[in-house]
Amino acid sequence: MLYDNHGRKINYLRLAVTDRCNLRCFYCMPEKGIDFVKRQELLSYEEMERVVRVFAKMGINKVRLTGGEPFVRKGLMDFLWKLSEIEGLDALHLTTNGTLTAKLVPDLKALGITSVNLSIDSLDADRFKQITRRDSYEQVMETFHQLLENGIETKLNTVVMHGQNIDDIIPIIELTKEKNISVRFLEEMPFNGTGKKEDVKFWNQADILNHIKSHYSNLVKLQDPPHSTSQNYQVPGYAGSLGIIASYSRLFCGSCNRIRLTPTGTMKTCLYDNGVFNIKKMMRAGATDQDICTALLEALGNRAKDGFEAEGRRPLNNDISESMATIGG
Repeated sequence: MLYDNHGRKINYLRLAVTDRCNLRCFYCMPEKGIDFVKRQELLSYEEMERVVRVFAKMGINKVRLTGGEPFVRKGLMDFLWKLSEIEGLDALHLTTNGTLTAKLVPDLKALGITSVNLSIDSLDADRFKQITRRDSYEQVMETFHQLLENGIETKLNTVVMHGQNIDDIIPIIELTKEKNISVRFLEEMPFNGTGKKEDVKFWNQADILNHIKSHYSNLVKLQDPPHSTSQNYQVPGYAGSLGIIASYSRLFCGSCNRIRLTPTGTMKTCLYDNGVFNIKKMMRAGATDQDICTALLEALGNRAKDGFEAEGRRPLNNDISESMATIGG
């Protein structure tokens, strides 16, 4: 088993397979997009498979594939099949925007995908287009219905933004009335590819909860699973549940069990750090599996206590300006 210097068990890898995305959500990147890295700068599938195999032997038993949008990278399904066969890997999860996923859902079911997080910030087609800068609402909803029909555990992720999608919070919760799904509302984070923050009201987790309680006065607090990033609730009588993720307030750092690997091989022990070492450079320079193990153990031995400390360790004048697409959602 892996533990960091604060005694936290580490068993979860978030693996970003690409920085490319076919949407242009304004809270993630500018309208013109970002400077995507060249293909040779990305970890190859073979390199990523090697990393997962090494980490699985060290105690990582849960992997989530993220992007960018994972399915814009060719060959992803073959890679998923290979990961599903790795000894010691108990859970394989996926985060997707759903625009390219619907026809692949039966294959995801067949390979034993554990769950899918589907990003959707509005149930109104016009608002969806305004937020994502793309007209892909119908494709996303088709993915949603396919996931339900195929019995894959589904979570909907919604970033809450003042003046954009507040009116969607209650309709999204209403999806849980008949459907056994989880919907989670996330605080907006600064990873928008510009380093700039709009001068508008910020909805923190307390604001989101108060808004929800104003519509559901009987809201019930659920027991949160170990290492949960969300505070979880349920409307009595509803089939599904809802959660609030304090992704900017960082209230869940004390139980964090996650590490991240970016598409270019940068290892991050915290979403807010600047990267602790580059595993791609190590492998391409001839590093052994033991070298990789040693580097990870050293990084975990100097892990920041929380996201605020991690952000504070960034070099001077190195403010958060990257896009969420470059660091794995």
